[in-house]
Amino acid sequence: VIQAVGKDNLVAAAHCATRLRLVLKDDTKVDQKALDKNPDIKGTFKIDGQYQVIIGAGDVNFVYDELIKKTGLSEISTDDLKQIVSNGKKFNPIVALIKLLSDIFVPIIPALVAGGLLMALRNFLTSAGLFGPKSIEEMYPIIKGLSSMIQLMSAAPFMFLPILVGISAAKRFGANQFLGAVIGMIMTTPDLGGSTEYWNIFGYHVSQTNYAYQVIPVLAAVWILSILEKFFHKKLPSSIDFTFTPLLSVMITG
Repeated sequence: VIQAVGKDNLVAAAHCATRLRLVLKDDTKVDQKALDKNPDIKGTFKIDGQYQVIIGAGDVNFVYDELIKKTGLSEISTDDLKQIVSNGKKFNPIVALIKLLSDIFVPIIPALVAGGLLMALRNFLTSAGLFGPKSIEEMYPIIKGLSSMIQLMSAAPFMFLPILVGISAAKRFGANQFLGAVIGMIMTTPDLGGSTEYWNIFGYHVSQTNYAYQVIPVLAAVWILSILEKFFHKKLPSSIDFTFTPLLSVMITG
């Protein structure tokens, strides 16, 4: 593929489930006949500023890894590739970072909006001076139970925010979303005693820090998870991949 399209002709490369997606400086320099004669290539086509080479499910991962090694290009997602095309084939790391964060946090905004509005409703019920010297809750004790329930519901999206971020980040980084949720759960489990508590593991003190309400630690953890999961998918035999890839990925990340 590199020989046919030209190493110096490559701007960026990504892949989906079956295809290499390339951004080229000049599509006319591609040796189309060489690609058409290659039995491992199922076809090629151009769309939306991308030159796409059909390799096939599974094989495309190995071909992409070799292409990255031999060309020195950066590993990027298909979304990043589209951004490069829209930016006139120039990769802007700041724009890419903003888009990355947007892709992760925009999907969870409804959950945060719901939690925020419930919190506002709770404050409305418990704030004194709105309709008299007492709060609505104090004026009508019958709604105390409802007010308490609203408080619990309003706190939940923020307390377990790492779980929501874990799911969304895993999707963005190309990892299993449920494993991303597990990482978020591990970081917010009530059994964590806090930064003053620690485990003694082979002589090393590991802090039992609880990361409820926080986002940066889980973002970093899920990014590591995605790297490990992809690594084990490639290295482990298919007979044990289904069992040991999740186990090792979560255990090492955790």
